[in-house]
Amino acid sequence: MTYVIAEPCIDIKDKACIEECPVDCIYEGGRMLYIHPDECVDCGACEPVCPVESIYYEDDLPGQWAGYSQINADFFAELGSPGGAAKIGPTDNDPIAVKNVDSKAESA
Repeated sequence: MTYVIAEPCIDIKDKACIEECPVDCIYEGGRMLYIHPDECVDCGACEPVCPVESIYYEDDLPGQWAGYSQINADFFAELGSPGGAAKIGPTDNDPIAVKNVDSKAESA
């Protein structure tokens, strides 16, 4: 199991979680952040610092965001396991499911 970032992160990308992550496993996409499921050590340091409460332990994902476990994994389909987010920096590798979510600005 791993931690997962869900929909509340889309278009927010606060990045407090990145600063707390001891293993550099939180990567930046175009619209949201993603936790690498193979690099995460399940320490949970990221969860309490997220200001929009978008980080959940995989087994605790709310039903409406259950698909984000797969979405986080899909983000890494092409990237593989780079061994740390700092090595690659931000990418525009968001999965289609994230690209198609209405902007929070539009829905507000």
